[in-house]
Amino acid sequence: MSYLRIPATDPQRSAAFYEAVFGWVVDADRDDPSFEDGTGHVIGHFVADLPVAGGAGVRPYVFVESVEDALAAVAAQGGEVATAPFPEGDLSVATFHDPAGNEIGVWQLA
Repeated sequence: MSYLRIPATDPQRSAAFYEAVFGWVVDADRDDPSFEDGTGHVIGHFVADLPVAGGAGVRPYVFVESVEDALAAVAAQGGEVATAPFPEGDLSVATFHDPAGNEIGVWQLA
């Protein structure tokens, strides 16, 4: 996967949220802010023309160095934890709701 369109009720707010939580590079000088993850392999836009997915539909999972640190950043930026960290094989996995209500996953090697 290399391109995402993330539904956002307030694209500028969502861009700031993901920039703060994951350190994504964001270009917020447009109506549909663009982003690039830390690797440059995933890019996309925050868009207001799609309905927020909530817990339905495809759920992307973002690799993080620390699930606990990521969830702390989520809470500090106005998101909320949907599923507390749990083991899945040799991984630690959790999900959260971003400010728009999309459910996103995070994972790390345990």
